[in-house]
Amino acid sequence: MLNWLAELFKVPNDFGLHTNWLRLFDYTTFRAAGAFATALFLALVFGPLTVRILKRFRAQAASRYAKYSAELVNEFKDKTPSMGGILIILSILVGTLLWAKLDNALVWTFLIVMLSLSALGFVDDYYKVAKKQADGISARAKFLAQMTIAGIAVLFLWSEGSGTWQIADFMVPMLKEPIEIKVEMFDNIARDIFGFHAIVQHGILAAGIAFSISVLCVIASSNAVNLTDGKDGLASGNIVICALAYIVIVYLCTHQVFANYLSIPHIPMATEVIVFTAAMIGACLGYLWWNCYPASMFMGDTGSLALGGCIGLIAVLVRQEILFVVIGGVFVMEAGSVMLQVFWFKRTGRRIFLCSPIHHHFEKLGWAETQIVSRFWILGIVLALIGLATLKLR
Repeated sequence: MLNWLAELFKVPNDFGLHTNWLRLFDYTTFRAAGAFATALFLALVFGPLTVRILKRFRAQAASRYAKYSAELVNEFKDKTPSMGGILIILSILVGTLLWAKLDNALVWTFLIVMLSLSALGFVDDYYKVAKKQADGISARAKFLAQMTIAGIAVLFLWSEGSGTWQIADFMVPMLKEPIEIKVEMFDNIARDIFGFHAIVQHGILAAGIAFSISVLCVIASSNAVNLTDGKDGLASGNIVICALAYIVIVYLCTHQVFANYLSIPHIPMATEVIVFTAAMIGACLGYLWWNCYPASMFMGDTGSLALGGCIGLIAVLVRQEILFVVIGGVFVMEAGSVMLQVFWFKRTGRRIFLCSPIHHHFEKLGWAETQIVSRFWILGIVLALIGLATLKLR
């Protein structure tokens, strides 16, 4: 929006060049810095007001662990308001609308996905707060809604919404070329009957696997961040780390020289995703000011489902979904511990961990909350750096 206003007031000189300072709005890095600062400022300034409003409406969610272990129910935390994700989402929304170029389709794609998942999380939080149902809405309803949102978003990116034909490539970390799975009969049907010319470049089956992984990445990332949101600053801090890693990858994808050198997709339209991601980082840092130990509020599903989904969609855009296993390793570890625990318990009647997600396992081992969060941050930083390093190992 500010970019449009800047265009109105630019003054060209005799050579047709813009001589005033408003030309700064042409630079993605400047607008990204503006989005970051705006979102950070909003989250910092309106944090106390958000806490007061949430407390007024008694937005304390019933603990999801109460029925499993009384040791994990902290009386102080049960009085801390949830649904603080509203602050994060609104800060990202304002920061992006002010600083991004709104004629870019990717901006609206990410905003719609964020708001849709946030609305889903809000409904889930409402059931926990108003109905005092620890599990919120049913897991099946939540999964179907997430699958619908993720599927539509990925389909839009595939229908030239991303601005690159490489969006259908099945990319694997540390391999230069996309995976090919060519079956002549299937490829001919897809090409001649349905007109999927770009999609069948490496085989329709490879594209099908890529699409499935893309949808799964958005859903899994959304739920993994939700499971990680169990300690003060744990989820928000690791979101910042993960987003910083992916903003570097997006930046590299927007430059043809870097993209060709690293054998990653060249996506010129992704410049505005840098602005969106910068706003996300700023909003999460501002929120972390109020969420660090002892937390004034929790983001709840309203924030965690949306933020996780957006991180997953960024990974889809740059074709680095599998790399999320490394860059978002803390989230994967949290979600993986739950799946392993449930699978092994149903199979044997015994537990692998003292409690899941895994941060509760360490809590039962006697780790202090600040120790858990700090060490998981350190682990997240190391994994993010390893993930970035794999871009060169091809």
